[in-house]
Amino acid sequence: MDPQAANFFAAFSLIVAPAILTNASSVLAMSTSNRLARAVDRARDLARQLETAAASAGEMDVEARREFDRRLQELTATEQRTTMLLRVLQSFYFALGGFAWSTLSALLGAVMSRFGSGVLLLTLEFGAVAAGTIGVAALVRGSIILVRETSIAVRVISERAASVRARARLQ
Repeated sequence: MDPQAANFFAAFSLIVAPAILTNASSVLAMSTSNRLARAVDRARDLARQLETAAASAGEMDVEARREFDRRLQELTATEQRTTMLLRVLQSFYFALGGFAWSTLSALLGAVMSRFGSGVLLLTLEFGAVAAGTIGVAALVRGSIILVRETSIAVRVISERAASVRARARLQ
């Protein structure tokens, strides 16, 4: 097999894989940003509701107090979710940087390989693999945190639905 052809395909593989992972990380970062914005809006809305209810705290009956406590718990869960989403975004941005560095290192290494091998080429190869590995680890970390954040969101919705059902039965 022609060594030049093998080098082209190796270089192409080293460039395309991080580029695809960069695209995936970008899409995940955008959707996570939207989730974070919605969670922040929900936290603001809950805080506003709680401040209004706290202003008339002396007039609360048992049901109003239960609703106040439920919203307070939901605000706490929303705060936890926003913190988790921030960590997810940090991971995805770190993954983006890792994949971009990996792509650049692979490209530079492919160009430099035409001029021979040496310490620079070895450093670029190591840099590409290390940056790609770090990018994948950051992507996996962000995905794991995102799954945990989603479970909190689902739990809050389930609790709210159970509360609405209970009130509907009482009426």
